Amino acid sequence: MYRSGMTSAASIPATMREIRSLVTADGRLELSLATVPVPVPAAGEVLVRVQGAPVNPSDLGLLLAMADVSQAAASGTADDPVVIAPIAPRVLAGLASRVGDSMPAGNEGCGVVVAAGDSPDAQALLGRTVSFVGGASYGEYRNVSPFFCMVLPDGTDPAQGASCFVNPLTALGMVETMRMDGHTALVHTAAASNLGQMLVRICQADGVPLVNIVRRPEQVALLRGLGAEHVCDSSAPTFRDDLTAALIATGATLAFDAIGGGRLAGQILSCMETAVNTKATEYSRYGSSVHKQVYMYGMLDTSPTEIVRDFGLAWGISGWLLTPFLGKLGLEGMGRLRERVVAELTTTFASHYTHEVSLAGALAVDAIQNYARMATGQKYLIRPTAS
Repeated sequence: MYRSGMTSAASIPATMREIRSLVTADGRLELSLATVPVPVPAAGEVLVRVQGAPVNPSDLGLLLAMADVSQAAASGTADDPVVIAPIAPRVLAGLASRVGDSMPAGNEGCGVVVAAGDSPDAQALLGRTVSFVGGASYGEYRNVSPFFCMVLPDGTDPAQGASCFVNPLTALGMVETMRMDGHTALVHTAAASNLGQMLVRICQADGVPLVNIVRRPEQVALLRGLGAEHVCDSSAPTFRDDLTAALIATGATLAFDAIGGGRLAGQILSCMETAVNTKATEYSRYGSSVHKQVYMYGMLDTSPTEIVRDFGLAWGISGWLLTPFLGKLGLEGMGRLRERVVAELTTTFASHYTHEVSLAGALAVDAIQNYARMATGQKYLIRPTAS
């Protein structure tokens, strides 16, 4: 049994459209628009009419399944597009558990609660604008637990509310992890991204020294314009010297790396070791005893990670994911971070999009190839209810 909110039960359709991602046994990715029943919320659920959902790098693993979208081909019609792309055999071997399973995509979104189950928590959200997380956001409607909803002020632009969870909580989580691990400053790669710009504003407000690593001169100018003090261009011939100088100035011994592959993580550790040793009073054959840590939270570069061991033995490289971190932080900590996101939604945590597309538009081959590049400054917002 459920009750409707601002939208009457009669006006909620029986079916809806959503993007589906299928991996076939013969090594193909098939993206399509499926017509499925509108879910009925259980007692502890709400039904959200989705008004906006971002395409983040974290969405692409499920959506695109590491297919070669440069060879993507379209079929179907404008209203019912189907896109097919090949998946390499070595990639397909790691996708065995999802072969044949047509999966909805999209980690987060924003919309209005139009129906709710009978629980008090669900009923309290009727008619409210919420952001939500939990998957299947690339569709017209989504059932979700109130626990995974963030109530937003009435009238919030869905373009702002759509990106309330992944990027803001990741950026805040980096600062929280720094404190929990006993570090005092941060390094961040791919720092001109939407997330990176949020982190710049957080660190300015919280007095946290931050070293930003970008890949182009124009990105240096962008972050300087936001007031960032330490910005290093990895394409510059002086990059290692610039990074070392920034590490000496900030004392940063913790980095969050969105790149993953290539030499950057090893270069960061090497420069950290050099910076630490500028203050050493005696030589150690084992390198400095100061622990240097790189957390990889992204895979913008899927090539192998290359490490040159010239930074002693006190170091670590490991992965970092938002959901396990939030579990470690606990309910009180999660509540504190979520309150800050809502309070600073249009300032610290403002998101900017270069493209807005419908569900069908998100499956245009040129759009897929564009957002698959995960290029800084190129961010897509899907409007599921747009025609």
